[in-house]
Amino acid sequence: MIKTVVGYSGGTETNPTYELVTSEKTRYRESIEITYDPAKISYDQLLDIYWRQIDPTQADGQFSDIGSSYRAAIFYGNDDEKKVAEASKDKLARSGKFDKPIVTEILPAMKFYPAEAYHQKYYQQNPEHFEAFEKGSGRVSFQKQIWRDGQ
Repeated sequence: MIKTVVGYSGGTETNPTYELVTSEKTRYRESIEITYDPAKISYDQLLDIYWRQIDPTQADGQFSDIGSSYRAAIFYGNDDEKKVAEASKDKLARSGKFDKPIVTEILPAMKFYPAEAYHQKYYQQNPEHFEAFEKGSGRVSFQKQIWRDGQ
């Protein structure tokens, strides 16, 4: 990857803030914009990484973060990305890893707004808090349980 930016996507109000997005009064979702070199990593490979970071069966948020702003989604930029994303989702659904349906939405990309500076590279700025949250949220144990085979 060349660059990642944490921010907000999926809503219609201009210049959203963390407080506005997490108020659950907008349609924004916390998002990551990824700039990558397709000669080094494919869109499909990025999707494989993405699926391992989330619970694709959770419709009301992610782990202990509950609310519409935390719902997982893949935002595609063109028809090719949409097809690859849908095929990746179908492959995951057929994998047998999950007992529940894959509910992660695949949506057209909308305007992306970068989040405030204190959210960028949060795991580097606040490593102890980030690690404690990752464990406490259930994400780490979920990942170990689902992806324990390394596949």
